[in-house]
Order: sequence, then C-alpha cells, then structure tokens
Amino acid sequence: MTPENLQSIAFRWFEAFNTKQLEKLLSLYDDEAQHFSPKLKIRKPETNGLVVGKEAMRAWWQDAFERLPSLHYKVTSLTANTDRIFMEYIRQVEGEGDMLVAEVLEVRDGKIIASRVYHG
Repeated sequence: MTPENLQSIAFRWFEAFNTKQLEKLLSLYDDEAQHFSPKLKIRKPETNGLVVGKEAMRAWWQDAFERLPSLHYKVTSLTANTDRIFMEYIRQVEGEGDMLVAEVLEVRDGKIIASRVYHG
C-alpha cells in the first residue's frame, strides 16, 4: 500500500474512535488482529496488555467508551510507509490531564493486523 492509503486508514481510525463508532473502528482491523496497550495492562492485568481478535477489542473499547464518554484523540503527527503508520496524538479526557500517546498500526492487505500504544 502507498503511504497515502495508510494515512487514509489512520484518518478513518481517528474519526471512528472520536465519534465512538465501534463497528466502524473494528472494520479497519483484521479478524485476528492484536492490540497492545499499557492502559489495558493496568485495567486488565490478566491480559498482560495484549488482546487478540475483534471480539476482545470490541469489549475493551466498548468499556472505554462507556467509562470515558469525553475521551478524544487529537492528532499531532502521522507518518506512514508501505506497511506501518506511526501516529502521535494527545489523549484528552475531561477531568484528567492530557496525555501524549504514540501508536503504531501494522497493515496488511488493507487491514490493521496489529496496533501498539506507547504513552509518554
């Protein structure tokens, strides 16, 4: 895929996340995709920070959307090559301080196969 195609996936990812359109967000992922997040590791220690598959991601993000209705990501930078997108954004939640976040999306055949979140 071209960097432009990958950036398009990232823009759709942010739109779906920020509008809490869970099914639209999940449609960007491969059925067996993996998602790693330090927040996941803290809230659900049994996962060791990793969930696999759309159903596990659905449960994780549905919980986040319900628990944090004001959750919003503000994009600060997107960099893409032919199979990865490096995204930098600010995590904003009412009543909490802003958090700088970096996330890498690995893409194969137009679907996200892995995502890794890093907090700063």
